[in-house]
Amino acid sequence: MARRRGSSSSKRGYRSRKAASAARERKSGGWKPALWKWTKRLAITGVVVGVLGTIALFTAVYFAAQSMPTFSELKQSQNGQTIVVRARDGSQIVELGPSYGQWLDADEIPQVMKDAMVSVEDHRFYSHFGFDPVRLTGAIIEGMTGDDRIGGTSTITQQLARNVFLNSNRTLDRKMREAVLAMALEWTFTKDQILELYLNKVYFGGGAYGIDSASRKFFSHSARELSLEEAAIIAGLVKAPSRYSPTADIDAAVSRANVVISQMVTYGGLDPAVAREVNVDAVNLREDVGQNSIRYFTDWVLPQLDLLLPSDTFEPLEVWTTLDVGMQRAATTAIQSNVPNETQGALVSMDRDGAVLALVGGTDYVTSNFNRATDAMRQPGSSFKLFVYLAALEAGYQPDDIVNDVPVRIQNWSPRNSNGRNVGELDVRSAFAYSTNTVAAQLGNEVGFSNVASMARRFGITTPISTVPSMTLGSNEVRLLDMTRAFAAVSAGGRSVEPYGILRVTNPDGEELYRHESAQSYQLVPDYVAAGITDLLQTAVATGTGRAAQIGRPVAGKTGTTSENRDGYFVGFSSGITTGVWMGRDDNGRVSGLGGGTAPARAFASYMQYAVRDRPVEEFDTDLKLPDWQLEPDDEYYFGEEGDYYYYIDEQGNLVEPGRSAPIGNGQFDPEGERQPPRDPLDPRGMDEGAGAGTDEKPPQAASDDFLDRATGRDEPREDPRDEPRQRQPQGELLNEQRF
Repeated sequence: MARRRGSSSSKRGYRSRKAASAARERKSGGWKPALWKWTKRLAITGVVVGVLGTIALFTAVYFAAQSMPTFSELKQSQNGQTIVVRARDGSQIVELGPSYGQWLDADEIPQVMKDAMVSVEDHRFYSHFGFDPVRLTGAIIEGMTGDDRIGGTSTITQQLARNVFLNSNRTLDRKMREAVLAMALEWTFTKDQILELYLNKVYFGGGAYGIDSASRKFFSHSARELSLEEAAIIAGLVKAPSRYSPTADIDAAVSRANVVISQMVTYGGLDPAVAREVNVDAVNLREDVGQNSIRYFTDWVLPQLDLLLPSDTFEPLEVWTTLDVGMQRAATTAIQSNVPNETQGALVSMDRDGAVLALVGGTDYVTSNFNRATDAMRQPGSSFKLFVYLAALEAGYQPDDIVNDVPVRIQNWSPRNSNGRNVGELDVRSAFAYSTNTVAAQLGNEVGFSNVASMARRFGITTPISTVPSMTLGSNEVRLLDMTRAFAAVSAGGRSVEPYGILRVTNPDGEELYRHESAQSYQLVPDYVAAGITDLLQTAVATGTGRAAQIGRPVAGKTGTTSENRDGYFVGFSSGITTGVWMGRDDNGRVSGLGGGTAPARAFASYMQYAVRDRPVEEFDTDLKLPDWQLEPDDEYYFGEEGDYYYYIDEQGNLVEPGRSAPIGNGQFDPEGERQPPRDPLDPRGMDEGAGAGTDEKPPQAASDDFLDRATGRDEPREDPRDEPRQRQPQGELLNEQRF
């Protein structure tokens, strides 16, 4: 009994202690033990995951190392793809791709070259095991903070793994495989062997792989003889071969080389006193005489292979292009012999189907490889009036219609003619031929600046277009290639033209990998509009501002000169070949005496005399075969007999059905009395079904006041549309005087 009482007392004591303990836990905070419990679980889980990950990584590295090629096999492998580029006649014009110098063993490579490369690319190369944990941590911090001063993560070993085994895609999967392969390389080879492979395989730009090829390319001697300054230049190229190439930008190359010297002082043991004596500017560079203007063409055309061929195509290629070697030579000579001093020039020439026959992007490819024919965006001046007059002709104007050259003010903009005078009444043909600014501004205002922009888009202008009044005189920047394409479409009778430069691509066995197929062509404007604008363009060369472009056969074209003679343009066509020429300074500075009708027109004539010499003379079709809707009928044609069902014209010139207050569609109307659906002016395909195409051509979106007066017999004065307020404001700096 005593034991039972004692036992009961003991239990009560235990329960009392437990309750007291629970009370103490509640008082001190019961979350601490729970937190400790979860922390232990997470730590254990982390250790387990880490161990499993380490085992998986070790396994992956082990198997990668086991399948690793031998050192001699890696020495024999080559990177890069060789591309032979041929002209349209099959002759080889250039061979691009890898160039390898002699293989230098580790003991043949100058120590200064090793120190320069390790210092700037991977200064912990001799202490890490394939990837650098410090750089990896820095990259993570960079990703979180946006601090780009920390730099990349790839070690020399990782770069070697990428160059030999992988591609350059920036994906997580590729980075993980790169890290595994880098550790496998470190497992298999010594540091000296890895550095030897790297220095003999890394790409230095210009097709040069390895330090010996780079040394011979830039300094005309073997890499065994590299000086400290030369080694610094070569080591600096790896980060961005094209940007720091001494043949492309010597200042950038010198600046980068000085960074390498500084890194060598910090990490490579270079004596600061020696570094202070270094003079990278004194390095003698090899004069590169192997380049010419053909490289402008290949720089434009070869990147298109990425779109035309499968992404896994690594075999050598032969690319058959549209380039005519004789025309390219003539184009280069025409630009170099006519361009003003300290001025650049560019030329694009294409056949009637869009095949690019010649392309010159500058006066000297070695001095500057920037392609001004395809990449530069410059103001075209009055050559942009092509789109203003196309819109006016589509709206009902004809070359013989009378317009007024009078002072004009649109919003806060008052354009002036280059001669400072106004001549009053003149016809559309003369206004275009003599590039009368006030008339172009009035026409653009009348047909609508958005319609002018739409016309430019329709004809292939791809750069941004601001619909401000000064756009009528060419204030928007364009590319020469686009402007040449637009004029080529006019030459093609108003049908779309797609520029191209590659005819076909084959592999070494002659198997055809790609063949060009003609793009579908659309009618951009009605035939009579194309004939009308050709009439105007022909007159501009025959008697107007483009007289210097005459070549003894029919030529149609337009000049363009921007304010203060900063840009000179001439674009024209003859015998199926369309050519555009631009001249100006890269810094957009003024050029004394430069105008579209001077040096650019002379360069055009010089080139075209050669280009069309074997082609038959072609007269232009300028016969305006106007559609029925634009021919002036009797009044009854519009109004009919009393009681007939008819349409009439409202005060805004829109055609309206009786009993309706809104115009029909876009103001379009079928003489047979059927309504027409509205047509999107930006869709060139609509021309096949809408206004002005074929025999059932419909009227354009708008008509001139003079035409409506004649058609309806109304002679009462009307309000000048230029006085109507508009919502758009002109851009900050408008050109008051675009010329020629």
